[in-house]
Amino acid sequence: MAGAAEPASVEPSASELSTAATLAGASSVDDSPKKHLGVVVPKRHARRAVTRSLLKRQIYAAGDRYAAALDAGKWVVRLHAPFDRAVFPSAASDALRLLARSELETLFRAVARPAAP
Repeated sequence: MAGAAEPASVEPSASELSTAATLAGASSVDDSPKKHLGVVVPKRHARRAVTRSLLKRQIYAAGDRYAAALDAGKWVVRLHAPFDRAVFPSAASDALRLLARSELETLFRAVARPAAP
């Protein structure tokens, strides 16, 4: 069509962004000297909410116990297999709690830095 104007650019400038002022001087989470622990407990592996909550509490507690021995960065603990409901009929049984703690201790010991002599 003759005489049609080109559409104006709709990209905002950096000074128009609402986060521009808050991002000045901020560092990336990847560059942070802190440790970040993420937990993934899929519903397909732990059907009951009480079981998922128990496992998450156990994971965060183990992370706290080993925090000083872990390198800085992002750490993710994911439940990759279900617990057999025939073996653990109670969603928050002591047996499940002990097994989870034992497995988490093994896992965190494997990735923790050795203690200084």
